[in-house]
Amino acid sequence: MMQMLAAGGMPVLTDGIREADEDNPRGYFEFEPVKRTKQDAAWVTEAQGKAVKMVYLLLRELPSEYQYRAILMRRDLREVIASQKAMLQRTGRKGAALSDERIAAIFEEELRETTAWLAVQKNFTVLQAEHRECLRTPSVVASKVNAFLGGGLDEAAMARVVEPSLYRRSSSSAVLS
Repeated sequence: MMQMLAAGGMPVLTDGIREADEDNPRGYFEFEPVKRTKQDAAWVTEAQGKAVKMVYLLLRELPSEYQYRAILMRRDLREVIASQKAMLQRTGRKGAALSDERIAAIFEEELRETTAWLAVQKNFTVLQAEHRECLRTPSVVASKVNAFLGGGLDEAAMARVVEPSLYRRSSSSAVLS
């Protein structure tokens, strides 16, 4: 989604610290201060009018005096877990000592809680986007995102940047163990 937004002409707030690698060959589009939002949210002022990538759990840490438009990317949790495991294995790091089923259950509960929380926040407007739909019909998703963000983005450029060949962890290849 960050690639789509950038290609469409939306400014993105990123620091380039986490470089592209085998797991994410087009880069991560991350901004390190986001991870410390609870301790220091000063970066939010700089982010106005820009796209910022955040993990859903950090949304609650954002200052309430701002208005936010959040695009909540949804992806099959089996794919998320398989992707994380592959990255951890490639980098030689260990993951949580939990079964895939337990990790998925935790993620599902956190997502339910976050979605419920977002629904009652007056300073958040939310668009839910499906990862698989971005890959299958990027022009449809680009149109929805552009409308959600008020128009003005280059929808054709947004759709063109989607690269289905990078979709290596489909749910058909992600088996819970």
